[in-house]
Amino acid sequence: MNKKIRVLIVDDSAVVRQTMDKVLSSDPMIEVIGHAPDPFVAAERIKTLVPDVITLDVEMPRMDGLTFLRKIMTQHPIRVVMCSTLTVEGSETALKALEYGAVDIITKPKMGTKQFLEEACISICDTVKAAAMCRLNRLPSPNSNAPVSRAARAASLAQAGKVAPKLTADAMMPPPSANRAMIQTTEKVVAVGASTGGTEALREFLEEMPGDSPGIVIVQHMPENFTKAFSNRLNSLCQMTVKEAEDNDTVVRGRVLIAPGSKHMMLKRSGARYFVEVRDGPLVSRHRPSVDVLFRSTARYAGKNAVGVIMTGMGDDGARGMKEMKDAGAYNIAQDENSCVVFGMPKEAIKHKGVDVVKPLHQIAQEVLRHCGR
Repeated sequence: MNKKIRVLIVDDSAVVRQTMDKVLSSDPMIEVIGHAPDPFVAAERIKTLVPDVITLDVEMPRMDGLTFLRKIMTQHPIRVVMCSTLTVEGSETALKALEYGAVDIITKPKMGTKQFLEEACISICDTVKAAAMCRLNRLPSPNSNAPVSRAARAASLAQAGKVAPKLTADAMMPPPSANRAMIQTTEKVVAVGASTGGTEALREFLEEMPGDSPGIVIVQHMPENFTKAFSNRLNSLCQMTVKEAEDNDTVVRGRVLIAPGSKHMMLKRSGARYFVEVRDGPLVSRHRPSVDVLFRSTARYAGKNAVGVIMTGMGDDGARGMKEMKDAGAYNIAQDENSCVVFGMPKEAIKHKGVDVVKPLHQIAQEVLRHCGR
């Protein structure tokens, strides 16, 4: 991308607007072109300054963010990232916003430790940059035909002086050994990774899975608290039981476990029993939870008993872990470019030679079931 990403910040709090401006302006690839205290002011600003991305508060006076989002998407579609507090009510509203066309969710930055603030800066800036790369109404971004490269992101953040070296899954567990999980069992485990655009992709995938499907473990890049509301929403729509994962939850047929926001999730095995371990830890591949961490643990403890799925999302999280899964004997599926909101993560997994087959979103569930003998 040759030009900066133009961002309009819409929030009724002056403090939040100033903080968001400072966070976003720290990235040389982003330009904040204005603030608006409510949707009415934002609508006037958009007439003269058309942004690439809007960060939109969920709860505002005069008009709430959800109503404004629906107006934007029906009258003048723009890439929108919802900015919410860590409340149950805010989470449910923000998830509804994803159905109405919002690209992603971020949590409002707040005071905390130096590490917390640095991680929040990384998350917010990366989310806005991913949003700028998204297909809008399934059309390619006018600014680019591909996601920003890993080198460009690393260079921009290095210039901003914000980021420590990017960590791999080594920060959480060692690489899988050659013979640890090669014994075939009767039960399969399906490990799935997704990011930008993944909430709706996962809904479509899981709605097609029968109630007695093999156990599924999922990492969807999402802030803490939102994963619980997201899991509850999917549980009401799907035949399988869907829940936010808790430490030591068993991976069994008919159950889907979604990694909690801001926690890493790893597959483990004791005898014939698969379960998950939920842990704190550093950002891995710039994320927590990280797909690479889940996939590495799946390679280590499930091996050829696993099926891996990599879905829409920006960046390369999951690419190395998926190659480790393939080397351990797993069968891996990548979502194709045409059905992705951002073809970043699947593209990187394919480049790393960790993918067995590339399928459109609507065919992934059947491909998983076919390989599991259904």
